[in-house]
Amino acid sequence: MWTVVYIAPNKKEALRVQEALVKEGFLVKIKPIGIEGDNSTYEVMVPEAEVEEAMEILNEM
Repeated sequence: MWTVVYIAPNKKEALRVQEALVKEGFLVKIKPIGIEGDNSTYEVMVPEAEVEEAMEILNEM
């Protein structure tokens, strides 16, 4: 099951967070909230088992 670890205010930020987590070895999905567009909010998700470790990386960013 995928769990949201970050809500990004736009796609650029979501991709930045995704890239940082992928570099650390995490599986990452991003999904727009509502209709996808340049100003959409995005969920950044990781597998449930990796939430704690992903949050530690995000807190260091």
